[in-house]
Amino acid sequence: MTNRFSLEGQVAVVTGSSRGLGFEMARAVAESGAKVYMTARGRKQLEKSAAILSAEGLDVEIRAFDLADTDACIAAIRDISKAEGRLDILVNNAGINAWEPLAEATTATWDRVMGTNVRATYVLCREAARLMVPQGYGRIVNVGSALAVVGRENVTSYVASKHGLAGMTRALAAELGARGVTCNMMAPGYFLTEINDTILARPGYEKGVSSRIPLGRWGDAYEAGGVVAFMVSKASSYMNGHVLMVDGGLTETFVMPVDA
Repeated sequence: MTNRFSLEGQVAVVTGSSRGLGFEMARAVAESGAKVYMTARGRKQLEKSAAILSAEGLDVEIRAFDLADTDACIAAIRDISKAEGRLDILVNNAGINAWEPLAEATTATWDRVMGTNVRATYVLCREAARLMVPQGYGRIVNVGSALAVVGRENVTSYVASKHGLAGMTRALAAELGARGVTCNMMAPGYFLTEINDTILARPGYEKGVSSRIPLGRWGDAYEAGGVVAFMVSKASSYMNGHVLMVDGGLTETFVMPVDA
């Protein structure tokens, strides 16, 4: 490992890291040398996932809390700061979706999605920045979605939240950059993770989506982990306010049907 990718001596928080993309992000950041605090709502799954990484010789700890609880978000960051004396990396991966046609949608669903995907991220970024700015260094990566740059039917609250997250990322980059703290967004497309098990069960769905992706396949969570490890390293030091699409080219190209 070259020094520019090393995270030795750094402390990181990765939310929503008990499974899926978040788990691989935590693994990749820890493999690069950082001590990683894995967070999620469910303690039992979080403990199982942390045990896997610990068995690999990686330095991880857990903090279980619900992003919908603002006080818990604040307490978690302050607790980690008290334990470690610093915070260098924050990866805001946790988020929720809600499938609702507009005519059937409720403001309660809107509030729940925005509260988790936008408000909680804002709170965690604020608390992290209060630690990073005085030390003159920090990396914040917000995990968005391919739907941060395009739209899709029946998920209005989710799409709006991810577009909002992109705007927040750029605003924080403008405010914190001169103080040594960068903020970027990683925007994943379709990945083969547990969260997509339901839609993957639909006949032909995986193949249909793959046919629209220039790489011709869904992503592996391992690939998302590597991207985030780069984004929080010194190798990305001149990247700030950027939305990095990790979607196999889905949103950057137009794939013609085979018979067109």
